Amino acid sequence: MKSYQFEEYGEALVENEKEAPSVSGDQVLMKITACGVCHSDIHIWEGYFDLGNDKKLDVRGKRPLPFTLGHEIVGEVIAVGENVTGVEIGDQRVVYPWIGCDNCAICASGKGHLCNRPQALGIDVDGGYSDHLVVPNAKYLLDYGNLSKELACTYTCSGLTAYSALKKVKSRADNGTLLVIGCGGVGLAGMAIAKSVTNATIYVADIDPEKRQAGIDAGAVAAFDPNDREQFKELMKLTGGGVNAAIDFVGAESSAKFGTNALAKGGKLVIVGLFGGEFSMPLPMFPIKAIAIEGTFVGSLEEMHDLMELAKAGKFNELNLDERPMCEAHNALTDLQSGNIVGRVVLKN
Repeated sequence: MKSYQFEEYGEALVENEKEAPSVSGDQVLMKITACGVCHSDIHIWEGYFDLGNDKKLDVRGKRPLPFTLGHEIVGEVIAVGENVTGVEIGDQRVVYPWIGCDNCAICASGKGHLCNRPQALGIDVDGGYSDHLVVPNAKYLLDYGNLSKELACTYTCSGLTAYSALKKVKSRADNGTLLVIGCGGVGLAGMAIAKSVTNATIYVADIDPEKRQAGIDAGAVAAFDPNDREQFKELMKLTGGGVNAAIDFVGAESSAKFGTNALAKGGKLVIVGLFGGEFSMPLPMFPIKAIAIEGTFVGSLEEMHDLMELAKAGKFNELNLDERPMCEAHNALTDLQSGNIVGRVVLKN
């Protein structure tokens, strides 16, 4: 079993080998064929989240080292425990990674992705920058039909996160306007999915002109530089005083402020991104503008099933993929860290 792991936080990923694991009970052993690279991988690799004002959320204490990143996973079933039903050896499946303890009220409600004792693959336990993976239960394996494995794996995080966020703004955005902030991997996944969720007129914003063009190419009617005051005025003019809903796929101080300022009365901002920083807003503006600000974290297993059915039915636009061999995992992380990627990197075995 070959894995690409970090042995110290922030240090280069190294290739490590050990004997492939065995499975029993409800467990399933997967031979990994592809794994997406996500911006949240960078935060786990660095060991912290930026909270602004030189404050950091330290996440280094919750996982043993060396550690294997990667949560957008697809592969082939190669062994099953004695209790497993629903999958057979040779099945090709995408893996839902947002696994909870399966023994609490939150998990029982179907929201295991919000469990306080998470066991998420590539986040809390070893993930997909490898050639083998143990999945604790076959219920986390989904058929991806005739989709390519490279595309299918992206739906487990970037696709699912975007889909769940779009559902949270749907009631405000339908028959109105939606602003997508950030045209990176998750933002463009959102653009690919958006028309299957809402009929809103969609605008995009990004500081990078190449990514603004990517947003236009993905179906936005106009793109704006959030640092350009004149362009902000144009957005407000086009929307008659602001957008009905906005999704911040960046999650920076500047992007959250831009999204809030762009809202019309009664508008809603959903924050997805984890770039970091601190956000403040005068309290009277909440009732005066009657706005809502909500955070979202990936999505439920039920939403994952709904998303995959839409994907298999061909309801989504194409997504730009940057395919690389698994051995380039470290370079993929550093390229993403430097902002040098448009679309989604997928590592392949």
